[in-house]
Amino acid sequence: MRKLANSELNRISVDEFKKIDKTQIIVVLDNVRSLNNIGSIFRTADAFKVEAIYLCGICATPPHKEIHKTALGAEDTVYWEYFDNTINAVEKLKINNYLPVAVEQTENSIMLEKFPMDYQLKYALIFGNEVKGIEQEVINLCNKSVEIPQFGTKHSFNVSVSAGIVLWEWYRRLILGM
Repeated sequence: MRKLANSELNRISVDEFKKIDKTQIIVVLDNVRSLNNIGSIFRTADAFKVEAIYLCGICATPPHKEIHKTALGAEDTVYWEYFDNTINAVEKLKINNYLPVAVEQTENSIMLEKFPMDYQLKYALIFGNEVKGIEQEVINLCNKSVEIPQFGTKHSFNVSVSAGIVLWEWYRRLILGM
């Protein structure tokens, strides 16, 4: 077994990425404070061809060197918008026929592996602040809530890890049909 060189990975260019069809998923970040987390989510969004990221509230926006440190240029490939508050972002998404799904532990959350995927829908996956999670007012606007199963002593993942897990599951089921 030999590690592949970057030149062997057949990566597309930034211009090519901007032209390809995207996954009908928009990631919404509700007051995520860590620029490293934001950058990491950009990089994951690039990997799974996410349509856009909505940065809301206290989220920093590109260009920023701390976002770039973990995004490694994905902040230039993934379309993004900034909203003063997450409620405005979710309301816009609903008007545009996206199903808002809170990635949060709620009374009626559905475990990730049991979430009923509908291949005809466009999804808005909402991720919350590192300490407070998603604001309750935002959860109230969501049609569903999905929860990542956890089996240890902790009750949460880092927000960028959560985004990676959930986006992979959405991509795996919706796009790859697995």
